[in-house]
Amino acid sequence: MRLLNKIFFRNSRPIEGGNFFAAVEKIIGFKTTNIRYYEKAFTHRSSNKTDEEGNPLNYERLEFLGDSMLSSVIAAHLYKEAPLGDEGYLTKMRSKIVSREHLNELGRDLNLVDLVDSKVPSSHFGENIHGNIFEALVGAIFLDKGYVGCEDFIRKKVILPYVNIARLEGKVISYKSLVIEWCQKEKKQFYFDVFDDNGNDGQKYFGVKLSIDEKVIAKSRATSKKKAEEIAAKRAYFAFQEKINKI
Repeated sequence: MRLLNKIFFRNSRPIEGGNFFAAVEKIIGFKTTNIRYYEKAFTHRSSNKTDEEGNPLNYERLEFLGDSMLSSVIAAHLYKEAPLGDEGYLTKMRSKIVSREHLNELGRDLNLVDLVDSKVPSSHFGENIHGNIFEALVGAIFLDKGYVGCEDFIRKKVILPYVNIARLEGKVISYKSLVIEWCQKEKKQFYFDVFDDNGNDGQKYFGVKLSIDEKVIAKSRATSKKKAEEIAAKRAYFAFQEKINKI
Protein backbone atom coordinates (compact mmCIF):
# COMPACT_ATOMS: atom_id res chain seq x y z
CA MET A 1 0.00 0.00 0.00
CA ARG A 2 2.83 2.36 0.87
CA LEU A 3 4.52 1.63 -2.48
CA LEU A 4 1.27 2.26 -4.37
CA ASN A 5 0.79 5.55 -2.53
CA LYS A 6 4.29 6.68 -3.46
CA ILE A 7 3.83 5.74 -7.11
CA PHE A 8 0.38 7.32 -7.38
CA PHE A 9 1.19 10.58 -5.59
CA ARG A 10 4.87 11.14 -6.35
CA ASN A 11 4.27 13.83 -9.00
CA SER A 12 1.02 15.26 -7.61
CA ARG A 13 2.57 18.31 -6.00
CA PRO A 14 6.11 19.03 -7.17
CA ILE A 15 8.07 21.75 -5.38
CA GLU A 16 11.42 23.34 -6.04
CA GLY A 17 14.23 21.07 -4.92
CA GLY A 18 12.28 17.83 -4.84
CA ASN A 19 9.02 16.05 -4.24
CA PHE A 20 6.29 17.38 -1.94
CA PHE A 21 6.13 14.21 0.10
CA ALA A 22 9.91 14.02 0.48
CA ALA A 23 9.73 17.56 1.85
CA VAL A 24 6.99 16.57 4.31
CA GLU A 25 8.94 13.54 5.53
CA LYS A 26 11.99 15.76 6.03
CA ILE A 27 9.91 18.11 8.20
CA ILE A 28 8.28 15.42 10.33
CA GLY A 29 11.41 13.28 10.60
CA PHE A 30 9.97 9.87 9.70
CA LYS A 31 8.48 7.88 6.85
CA THR A 32 4.76 8.25 6.32
CA THR A 33 2.40 5.28 6.27
CA ASN A 34 -0.61 6.92 4.60
CA ILE A 35 0.50 9.92 2.61
CA ARG A 36 -3.07 11.03 1.89
CA TYR A 37 -3.43 12.53 5.37
CA TYR A 38 -0.52 14.89 4.70
CA GLU A 39 -1.81 15.89 1.28
CA LYS A 40 -5.04 16.94 2.96
CA ALA A 41 -3.16 18.79 5.71
CA PHE A 42 -1.54 21.07 3.14
CA THR A 43 -4.62 21.70 0.98
CA HIS A 44 -6.22 25.14 1.28
CA ARG A 45 -9.99 25.45 0.93
CA SER A 46 -9.51 27.71 -2.13
CA SER A 47 -8.42 24.63 -4.08
CA ASN A 48 -12.09 23.50 -3.99
CA LYS A 49 -11.08 19.84 -3.85
CA THR A 50 -13.41 17.07 -2.67
CA ASP A 51 -12.92 13.44 -1.71
CA GLU A 52 -14.56 10.38 -3.28
CA GLU A 53 -17.80 11.09 -1.36
CA GLY A 54 -17.94 14.75 -2.29
CA ASN A 55 -16.78 16.05 1.09
CA PRO A 56 -14.50 19.13 1.18
CA LEU A 57 -10.83 18.18 1.00
CA ASN A 58 -8.78 20.71 2.96
CA TYR A 59 -6.88 21.10 6.21
CA GLU A 60 -9.63 22.62 8.39
CA ARG A 61 -10.90 19.42 10.07
CA LEU A 62 -7.33 18.24 10.63
CA GLU A 63 -6.61 21.62 12.20
CA PHE A 64 -9.31 20.92 14.80
CA LEU A 65 -7.86 17.48 15.50
CA GLY A 66 -4.30 18.77 15.74
CA ASP A 67 -5.34 21.50 18.17
CA SER A 68 -6.83 18.86 20.47
CA MET A 69 -3.74 16.66 20.27
CA LEU A 70 -1.41 19.55 21.03
CA SER A 71 -3.45 20.50 24.09
CA SER A 72 -3.48 16.90 25.31
CA VAL A 73 0.25 16.26 24.92
CA ILE A 74 1.26 19.64 26.35
CA ALA A 75 -1.12 19.18 29.31
CA ALA A 76 0.45 15.80 30.10
CA HIS A 77 3.96 17.28 29.88
CA LEU A 78 3.12 20.16 32.22
CA TYR A 79 1.39 17.85 34.68
CA LYS A 80 4.58 15.82 34.92
CA GLU A 81 7.12 18.66 34.88
CA ALA A 82 5.30 21.13 37.17
CA PRO A 83 4.10 18.97 40.11
CA LEU A 84 3.45 22.02 42.32
CA GLY A 85 1.31 23.84 39.76
CA ASP A 86 -2.41 24.01 40.47
CA GLU A 87 -5.13 23.79 37.80
CA GLY A 88 -5.07 27.53 37.11
CA TYR A 89 -1.28 27.58 36.72
CA LEU A 90 -1.26 24.57 34.39
CA THR A 91 -4.06 26.04 32.25
CA LYS A 92 -2.25 29.37 31.93
CA MET A 93 1.04 27.70 31.00
CA ARG A 94 -0.63 25.50 28.40
CA SER A 95 -2.29 28.57 26.90
CA LYS A 96 1.10 30.23 26.51
CA ILE A 97 2.54 27.22 24.70
CA VAL A 98 -0.38 26.69 22.30
CA SER A 99 -1.17 30.38 21.80
CA ARG A 100 -1.89 31.46 18.24
CA GLU A 101 1.25 33.59 18.27
CA HIS A 102 3.40 30.62 19.27
CA LEU A 103 1.80 28.23 16.78
CA ASN A 104 2.35 30.77 14.00
CA GLU A 105 5.99 30.94 15.03
CA LEU A 106 6.27 27.15 14.81
CA GLY A 107 4.68 27.09 11.36
CA ARG A 108 6.96 29.85 10.09
CA ASP A 109 10.08 28.15 11.44
CA LEU A 110 9.17 25.00 9.49
CA ASN A 111 8.25 26.98 6.33
CA LEU A 112 4.99 25.05 6.09
CA VAL A 113 3.22 27.67 3.98
CA ASP A 114 5.61 26.92 1.11
CA LEU A 115 3.95 23.51 0.71
CA VAL A 116 0.32 24.66 0.72
CA ASP A 117 -1.78 23.74 -2.32
CA SER A 118 -3.92 26.80 -3.03
CA LYS A 119 -5.51 28.77 -5.84
CA VAL A 120 -4.66 32.07 -4.17
CA PRO A 121 -1.13 33.45 -3.72
CA SER A 122 0.48 32.99 -0.31
CA SER A 123 0.64 36.77 0.07
CA HIS A 124 -3.15 36.71 0.46
CA PHE A 125 -3.06 34.29 3.38
CA GLY A 126 -3.73 35.69 6.83
CA GLU A 127 -1.04 35.58 9.49
CA ASN A 128 -2.67 32.60 11.20
CA ILE A 129 -2.12 30.32 8.19
CA HIS A 130 1.22 29.26 9.71
CA GLY A 131 -0.32 28.00 12.94
CA ASN A 132 -3.34 26.52 11.17
CA ILE A 133 -1.16 24.37 8.92
CA PHE A 134 0.99 23.30 11.86
CA GLU A 135 -2.11 22.10 13.72
CA ALA A 136 -3.33 20.30 10.60
CA LEU A 137 0.06 18.60 10.28
CA VAL A 138 -0.20 17.39 13.89
CA GLY A 139 -3.67 16.05 13.12
CA ALA A 140 -2.34 14.19 10.08
CA ILE A 141 0.45 12.65 12.14
CA PHE A 142 -2.06 11.44 14.72
CA LEU A 143 -4.15 9.71 12.04
CA ASP A 144 -1.05 8.25 10.42
CA LYS A 145 0.99 7.19 13.47
CA GLY A 146 -1.41 7.23 16.42
CA TYR A 147 -1.00 8.94 19.76
CA VAL A 148 2.54 7.72 20.43
CA GLY A 149 3.86 8.95 17.08
CA CYS A 150 2.04 12.26 17.49
CA GLU A 151 3.38 12.70 21.02
CA ASP A 152 6.92 12.02 19.80
CA PHE A 153 6.62 14.66 17.06
CA ILE A 154 5.26 17.29 19.49
CA ARG A 155 8.02 16.50 21.97
CA LYS A 156 10.74 16.92 19.33
CA LYS A 157 9.28 19.93 17.47
CA VAL A 158 7.55 21.83 20.27
CA ILE A 159 8.53 20.79 23.78
CA LEU A 160 12.31 20.32 23.47
CA PRO A 161 13.10 23.44 21.41
CA TYR A 162 10.46 25.83 22.75
CA VAL A 163 9.08 24.85 26.16
CA ASN A 164 11.10 26.39 28.97
CA ILE A 165 8.79 26.54 31.99
CA ALA A 166 10.78 29.18 33.87
CA ARG A 167 10.85 31.47 30.83
CA LEU A 168 7.20 30.86 30.02
CA GLU A 169 6.14 31.89 33.52
CA GLY A 170 7.05 35.47 32.63
CA LYS A 171 5.66 35.42 29.10
CA VAL A 172 2.64 37.62 28.42
CA ILE A 173 0.17 36.10 25.94
CA SER A 174 -2.39 38.92 25.94
CA TYR A 175 -1.61 42.49 26.94
CA LYS A 176 -5.24 43.38 26.34
CA SER A 177 -6.38 40.87 28.97
CA LEU A 178 -3.82 42.20 31.45
CA VAL A 179 -4.87 45.81 30.93
CA ILE A 180 -8.58 45.00 31.16
CA GLU A 181 -8.06 42.95 34.32
CA TRP A 182 -6.12 45.82 35.90
CA CYS A 183 -8.73 48.42 34.92
CA GLN A 184 -11.54 46.31 36.31
CA LYS A 185 -9.73 45.68 39.58
CA GLU A 186 -8.85 49.36 39.99
CA LYS A 187 -12.35 50.41 38.87
CA LYS A 188 -10.97 52.44 35.98
CA GLN A 189 -13.07 53.20 32.91
CA PHE A 190 -11.47 51.97 29.68
CA TYR A 191 -12.50 52.14 26.04
CA PHE A 192 -11.05 50.88 22.76
CA ASP A 193 -12.06 53.28 19.98
CA VAL A 194 -11.67 51.38 16.69
CA PHE A 195 -11.89 53.13 13.32
CA ASP A 196 -10.88 52.61 9.69
CA ASP A 197 -7.45 54.05 9.00
CA ASN A 198 -6.68 53.10 5.41
CA GLY A 199 -3.57 54.23 3.61
CA ASN A 200 -2.66 54.67 -0.05
CA ASP A 201 -1.37 51.13 -0.61
CA GLY A 202 -4.80 49.52 -1.02
CA GLN A 203 -4.46 47.55 2.22
CA LYS A 204 -7.27 47.85 4.78
CA TYR A 205 -6.08 49.13 8.16
CA PHE A 206 -7.72 49.77 11.50
CA GLY A 207 -6.74 52.44 13.98
CA VAL A 208 -7.27 52.13 17.72
CA LYS A 209 -7.22 54.63 20.54
CA LEU A 210 -7.19 53.17 24.04
CA SER A 211 -8.58 55.53 26.66
CA ILE A 212 -8.39 54.99 30.40
CA ASP A 213 -10.41 57.29 32.64
CA GLU A 214 -11.25 59.45 29.61
CA LYS A 215 -7.59 59.98 28.72
CA VAL A 216 -6.04 58.56 25.55
CA ILE A 217 -3.19 56.35 26.74
CA ALA A 218 -2.12 54.55 23.54
CA LYS A 219 -2.72 54.51 19.80
CA SER A 220 -2.02 51.84 17.20
CA ARG A 221 -2.64 50.82 13.59
CA ALA A 222 -2.79 47.31 12.13
CA THR A 223 -4.44 45.15 9.46
CA SER A 224 -7.02 43.73 11.88
CA LYS A 225 -9.04 45.12 14.77
CA LYS A 226 -7.79 42.43 17.12
CA LYS A 227 -4.14 43.09 16.30
CA ALA A 228 -4.55 46.86 16.60
CA GLU A 229 -6.20 46.51 20.02
CA GLU A 230 -3.44 44.20 21.23
CA ILE A 231 -0.72 46.64 20.11
CA ALA A 232 -2.47 49.55 21.83
CA ALA A 233 -2.90 47.46 24.98
CA LYS A 234 0.80 46.52 24.92
CA ARG A 235 1.77 50.19 24.80
CA ALA A 236 -0.62 50.94 27.65
CA TYR A 237 0.81 48.03 29.62
CA PHE A 238 4.31 49.46 29.47
CA ALA A 239 2.96 52.85 30.48
CA PHE A 240 1.47 51.31 33.65
CA GLN A 241 3.71 48.25 33.95
CA GLU A 242 4.74 48.73 37.56
CA LYS A 243 1.15 49.17 38.72
CA ILE A 244 -0.27 46.36 36.56
CA ASN A 245 2.32 43.82 37.71
CA LYS A 246 1.08 44.24 41.29
CA ILE A 247 -2.29 42.61 40.52
